[in-house]
Amino acid sequence: MIRINLLPEEYRKQARTPVKLLLGLLLAVIVNAGLATFWAFQAFGLQAEIASENQGLQTELDGLTPQVTYYNSLDSESKQYKSRESTLAGITSSRISWTKKLDEFIDVVNRGGNGQRHLVWLDDLQVAQTTDPKAKTAGSVKASGHSGTDKFENVANFLEDLENSTFISDFQPPAAPEGTQTLVDETLVPSVAWSFPLALTLKSAEERGDKAGADKSKGKTPAKNAKGQKPVAKPDAAKTAPAGEAKK
Repeated sequence: MIRINLLPEEYRKQARTPVKLLLGLLLAVIVNAGLATFWAFQAFGLQAEIASENQGLQTELDGLTPQVTYYNSLDSESKQYKSRESTLAGITSSRISWTKKLDEFIDVVNRGGNGQRHLVWLDDLQVAQTTDPKAKTAGSVKASGHSGTDKFENVANFLEDLENSTFISDFQPPAAPEGTQTLVDETLVPSVAWSFPLALTLKSAEERGDKAGADKSKGKTPAKNAKGQKPVAKPDAAKTAPAGEAKK
């Protein structure tokens, strides 16, 4: 049935929003506002926490920076010292203490037993050393030797003593003995003398640094000729003793 409201408009009942709808809308607004507040609190709180932690880390980093700088300077200085130490070690291993070597050499010359084993003196002692890796040898010691006796075997005795001494540790073993009888004069002491060349080759820095190589001179047998015997020569004037054996 159709209803017609004939009352004037000002007397008519106004249409109202249902209470349930209002309560629903209000609840939705409250929930959304709560969620927005919670999100904002989480976002700004997390941001503030991150900023605070970042500030703490930055402060700690600022405190560690001087220590890191000091450590880097010490590390750089340590590398420089190690480099210098390595350079000095290389120089030390490549050089020879010639003062010590000459003392050892003189000891061998003086241990001849007053001529019973050998009586040797030298002329024109020449010492050479090089660090050039392209060189054939690291250095050498050369001299003109003289043995004051009519026994050529005393030259072999001298070379044997030299080979068994500490002096030879930095050198290759000497060559087989050879020489020439250069003096026969009864008015002189000694009245007979033999001249022989002395040439020693210096070991390389690597060989000198090897302790095993330094001990090779121990336990070696005396210098012998091709027949396994010490060279012996008669004291005839102007005779020459070839390497390893004196001609009779």
